[in-house]
Amino acid sequence: MVAVATGLAVLGGVPLGVLLLLTAPGGLAPHRVVHRVLGLAVDLGRSLPFIILLVAVAPVTRAVVGTTIGSAAAIVPLTIGAVPFLARLVETSLREVAPGKVQAALSMGARRRDVVRAVLLPEAMPSVVASCTVTVVALVGYSAMAGAVGGGGLGDFAIRYGYQQFRTDITLVTVALLLVVVQLLQQLGDAVARRLSHR
Repeated sequence: MVAVATGLAVLGGVPLGVLLLLTAPGGLAPHRVVHRVLGLAVDLGRSLPFIILLVAVAPVTRAVVGTTIGSAAAIVPLTIGAVPFLARLVETSLREVAPGKVQAALSMGARRRDVVRAVLLPEAMPSVVASCTVTVVALVGYSAMAGAVGGGGLGDFAIRYGYQQFRTDITLVTVALLLVVVQLLQQLGDAVARRLSHR
């Protein structure tokens, strides 16, 4: 559930983050209206608490998956919640690239898409990977919340077999498993980011 949502979030969030940077004032393709609309959509998506988002996008989830219950159904709100979150992080990562490198590429005749592909993304890649790691960790937390409404996963297991059956031990074991998963994901993401930064 988290893996699929992460893949979809990367496919949607990274291009959206690039577009936010490009259309910003002073960007490679500044467009005030597009930037404001995209920025508003991203900020709105980030500001909604995930539990409310789960309910709000239920009609979309039902239209896409055919149901609002289960792991497959939880992927829809997880992705919708993660895309704007990751997009803003990616935009911030791309802003960290030295403007001189962009200007140097442009002065050598590079087109905008070449600048994005050959300068912005490679230079910001360690930071983008770190942003993806933060997003994955957030998705683990979101997926646990999705369990509260029958979304499956460890959250559903903890509620159904721990909380509802008054089994504190099962709840604590589930929490411990979530902590281990988060730590492993964070360490993996940090290792990849460090490796990319030493290239």
